[in-house]
Amino acid sequence: MRILIATDAWHPQVNGVVRTLRSLAEAVEALGASISFLTPERMRTVALPSYPSIRLAVPPPGEVARRIEAIGPDVVHIATEGPIGHLARRHCLRTGRRFTTSFHTRLADYAAARWPIPADVTWSWLRWFHNAGATTMAPTPSLVAELQGRGFRKVMRWPRGVDVALFRPRPGRDLGLPRPVFLSVGRVAVEKNLEAFLSLDLPGSKVVVGDGPARAALALRHPDVKFLGERHGEALAEVYAAADVFVFPSRTDTFGLVLLEALASGLPVAGFPVAATQDVVGDAPIAVLGDDLRAACLAATAIARDPCRAYAMTMTWEESARRFLANLKGAGVWTEAAGRVSDRRPNLVRA
Repeated sequence: MRILIATDAWHPQVNGVVRTLRSLAEAVEALGASISFLTPERMRTVALPSYPSIRLAVPPPGEVARRIEAIGPDVVHIATEGPIGHLARRHCLRTGRRFTTSFHTRLADYAAARWPIPADVTWSWLRWFHNAGATTMAPTPSLVAELQGRGFRKVMRWPRGVDVALFRPRPGRDLGLPRPVFLSVGRVAVEKNLEAFLSLDLPGSKVVVGDGPARAALALRHPDVKFLGERHGEALAEVYAAADVFVFPSRTDTFGLVLLEALASGLPVAGFPVAATQDVVGDAPIAVLGDDLRAACLAATAIARDPCRAYAMTMTWEESARRFLANLKGAGVWTEAAGRVSDRRPNLVRA
């Protein structure tokens, strides 16, 4: 089966969407499928007004349609709601290709935090965008329920995974900082609610890995915090392994891959009792969630590391890929027969 994923989020961006899509592409190969990407690469991009760190692709006229037809996929999956996702959606509707979408980002909440855009307006647009597809995939049970409650039709769960070979305990690793080390990893932006973590009076050290538009201001306001910038691969895994508690202050994330990376590294989690965080950790004794984030951080230092690792071992990218493929079949956009006879290209039938 040949799958084409259209996404506005791509390298050099560093975020959960990009990591999810790349990990999915690697995992599906062992399951008899292949993924091609339609991304902003080799396209002109423009910065959003008043928010220059966010850049959107400006595809040449007809470029998205040409790329889709040149690849001739059995299935089209639209991962984002930006220009590429919008043009891919329009082409699929015009040519009769059925397609699926996925919900990665709480765009309505983020837009309301940055600009004077009512959240209800954005939710209405998102509902219009996604309901044209055969299904919308969401990572957690609570988000599936929320989207259904907001009028999204045909929502299916697509869980995430973690590379447990890369993210693992590494005894003896140390950052040379006073312990305990409280770590946060992710995009340094207003919607991540990092201020709630950085302003805490905690023993030991506070460390932030990641970059983003809020980094300079936060670093100036919190000179006691160690900002390490972006880290990837082994360098990132080493930092996880050298920390003692992972702090996740976000109240708006849809999932938080960094939670699984931390747990796989043996780190207990401290955070707020919001749906996305609760969905990830469940009832396992691997996290402390509470409205008093300082108390949660201190209590998390008493959690053993082995149960954290064992919990993460149950969540692999292979299982995530299996669910993704099962959703394609469940939504009726791909069948075993269509996958074997790709020359038929059934999705090209016009409506």
